[in-house]
Amino acid sequence: MVFSSLLFLFVFLPIVLIGNYLLKRRLRNYFLLGASLIFFAWGGVSYSLILIISLIINYFTGRLINKYTGSNKAKVILTIGIIINLACLGLFKYANFIVENINYLLPLFKAKPIKDLGIILPIGISFYTFQAISYIVDVYRKEVKVQKKFSDLALYISFFPQLIAGPIIRYQNIEKQLKYRKSNWTNIETGIRRFTLGLFKKVIIANQFGAIADIAFELDANIMNSTDAWIGIIAYTIQIYFDFSGYSDMAIGLGRMLGFHFPENFNFPYIAKSIKEFWQRWHITLSDWFRNYLYFPLGGNRKGYSRTMLNLLIIFFATSIWHGASWNFVIWGMTHGVFMVIERIGFGKVLEKLWTPIQHLYALLIIIYTRVFFVTTDFSHGLNYLKKLNQFDFGIASPDLAFKINSPLIIILFIVAVLSSTRLPLITLKFIQKGISNTRQYKALNIGLRSGLYIGELAFVMITIITSTIMLIADSYNPFIYFRF
Repeated sequence: MVFSSLLFLFVFLPIVLIGNYLLKRRLRNYFLLGASLIFFAWGGVSYSLILIISLIINYFTGRLINKYTGSNKAKVILTIGIIINLACLGLFKYANFIVENINYLLPLFKAKPIKDLGIILPIGISFYTFQAISYIVDVYRKEVKVQKKFSDLALYISFFPQLIAGPIIRYQNIEKQLKYRKSNWTNIETGIRRFTLGLFKKVIIANQFGAIADIAFELDANIMNSTDAWIGIIAYTIQIYFDFSGYSDMAIGLGRMLGFHFPENFNFPYIAKSIKEFWQRWHITLSDWFRNYLYFPLGGNRKGYSRTMLNLLIIFFATSIWHGASWNFVIWGMTHGVFMVIERIGFGKVLEKLWTPIQHLYALLIIIYTRVFFVTTDFSHGLNYLKKLNQFDFGIASPDLAFKINSPLIIILFIVAVLSSTRLPLITLKFIQKGISNTRQYKALNIGLRSGLYIGELAFVMITIITSTIMLIADSYNPFIYFRF
């Protein structure tokens, strides 16, 4: 798997960039579609068949909806298309979970358990299924024109930079870019910087804290103390943010290199002052998807106060099961949903009047505590871990954890992670850029500042690529967390 990562970084990606840059405009979509299908087949050829069937079904569904637009037939076709997409997602993502729960109940009726179905979750299915549904719904709503060219629609759904873990892109955001986009050095340069930032987040920060979290969550409950528990959950909280936002940065950067402009997926979520604000900043494209394709169709906040609260809980239940087939995900998601309702019914106004650090602490504690059920595999494990967090049995950390966190590298990365979770780096960069802008009348100084910034960015790119390569070779493979969703 490490070899595959290096092959992608140093062979596949340069070939795609060079090919996309040199080919004529009319050939680029075909080239990128071929590259995307090769990339997907890299993860398992059998998965490709599922993706291709999805592409064909949604292409013809869109064409039929457009043909019968304005009639009841269009609504029936849309309903069938949504059912097929969700049935496919449900089969591969939830069949094993349903059987597992049925088998749990069967002894009560003295019945034999059902054999394990052995269904493997295809990578990226949650993401490309949601994109496909958004397309056929938007065609039905007449918000976009039907795509008559199969290869262009196939590219939209299967485009490799964001195929596996998002961002989830609505067709209307990319419709014009499929026909015309600029492939120039400015986009490539901007994309490389963004891609490298994502690589830094994933390999240099997330993987290091992921190793710490793994040790903590694998500790025996009888050995673990509160110190171990808090180290583990803080490490995981850092890991999941830099892992997932790192992938989004890499996807946005790759898209930019190829001429596409993808929507942002994160906006410093850990500086949120409420759970409502957190979900406005975390996995933004997923929140937008549920708002546009589930919350609004359910009535949103237009059908009364009680219905609004119910709709919020439905949204968070859907968010829970979208993340995975586990009751732990339901606990995680519904807890967020309950706090959203609490904030909506009046606590939000009380919260706004509190001292700002208290608001941040409130949001962070809920985020951190609920992460326990996001990372643990079963309810008892999560409950035991929560007990350790709340026992206040602080003492010396376990030997393996102590060895990890006492590393100077981890201490430095922790400081970098905390600062990078705030707007401070962005504010600093804007301050430098403003300084450069203000020195235009001083030509020599302006050139010096611009050169210094450029050299700094170039050094960051080179050091990150070299360091990431060394770490990928030296460490065991650590895939993106959201690959499993």
